Amino acid sequence: MSSSEVSEKDVLDPQAILDGVPAGLWINGHSTPAADGATFEVYDPATEESLTSVADAGVEDARSALDHAVAAAEDWAATPARERGEILRRTFELLTDRADDIAMLMTLELGRALPDSRAETKYGNEFLRWFAEEAVRIGGRFTQAPAGNGRILVAHQPVGPCLAITPWNFPLAMGTRKIGPALAAGNVMIVKPARGRRR
Repeated sequence: MSSSEVSEKDVLDPQAILDGVPAGLWINGHSTPAADGATFEVYDPATEESLTSVADAGVEDARSALDHAVAAAEDWAATPARERGEILRRTFELLTDRADDIAMLMTLELGRALPDSRAETKYGNEFLRWFAEEAVRIGGRFTQAPAGNGRILVAHQPVGPCLAITPWNFPLAMGTRKIGPALAAGNVMIVKPARGRRR
């Protein structure tokens, strides 16, 4: 592709993308600062320059996230499977629309080539589409007891809040492959990145 063939979409403004990222903890549908105000720097491993500063969750924040997850669990579990699937599908569509921005963020934070980040974004997002379609297929089973003296009913039910800790090297894909099935099955999620801060 020659420089005259580069489309506007291929030219991403990293600083504009970074400026649009919430710097808080996403708890109960809102970006909030850490309870103690703690933050940490996110560095570009290629240049060792600070990209941005984000909230650093502590014990109080973890408890708050769990309390809000427990409070939301009953309503989410009662949400019809079709509706949960539609929400996951809409999330897939929104991530697809923002794929280039998300890929750029991963490239900046991980020091990875942009084509590799784009590949992870596409791959990781597919988990949401898959589980959006699987949400309505979560069923059960009705069988004869092995001794022949009764019947066995197996019903799949939500277990409650689930925790996912994503690795630093595939943060989106390893997150969505945990988030998708949990939400599709009627569970709520707490998601946290790996503890290690690469620099």
